[in-house]
Amino acid sequence: MTHSYTLITGASSGLGLEMARLLAARGRPLLLVARRGDRLTAVADELREAGSPEVRTFVVDLALDRSLDEFVELLEAEGLCVDTLINNAGFGLRGAFADLDMDAQISCVQVNVRALTLLTRTLLPGMKTRGEGAILNVASTAAFQPGPGMAVYYATKAYVLSLTEALAEELRPHGIRVTCLCPGPTHTAFAAVAGSAHSSLLPLDALGAPFVARRGLAALDRGRVVELPGPRNKLLVFVLRFVPRAWVRKVVARMQ
Repeated sequence: MTHSYTLITGASSGLGLEMARLLAARGRPLLLVARRGDRLTAVADELREAGSPEVRTFVVDLALDRSLDEFVELLEAEGLCVDTLINNAGFGLRGAFADLDMDAQISCVQVNVRALTLLTRTLLPGMKTRGEGAILNVASTAAFQPGPGMAVYYATKAYVLSLTEALAEELRPHGIRVTCLCPGPTHTAFAAVAGSAHSSLLPLDALGAPFVARRGLAALDRGRVVELPGPRNKLLVFVLRFVPRAWVRKVVARMQ
């Protein structure tokens, strides 16, 4: 049986896992991409029991050109029909730009920007030919402001937001929905990886990953271009419109 799949990157934990669970409950066939093969296997078993008719897993390190390129070649060679792409994989690093490891910062750009761009460009022609499709890119409230102390991460998320808004307009006539999910602090493994687990950037009342995942998929279903889950995040982005950028830079630097 030939399926139309939903492809999710960063699917072994956090928002990617929560969205996979929600889609499995809808009976969606899934293609899951992550670095941790053992974790992916366990997740796939869970999702099959939850209702997904087919779950395929791919161990891919999106930070490595060769690993990503080989995965793209595999998708094209197998001719898999992907009608929904969820670019969820991403990470950040906390610290001064000049002090953080250069290779680690380039890896951040590779995962947050290159992988998202390449996968989107690879799968879009098929969606346009079929006259339908959906793309959900996960950015952050960081996309709306500069981020001294996490400069590269904030910059990558600004790229994701800008690209998503542009594609939403380009692809509207082709029946393709494009949404940018911009969560604020959320309880996932992100903060621990970034080194922000004990900073004021992750308050105790941060949103839960299941709630954010539900809001993201609901926004994609409705064709909403930018989704800010939770009233605090909506208020933050609204206020940023009226605050001088110099002030914003100073506040974010102090929070870091």
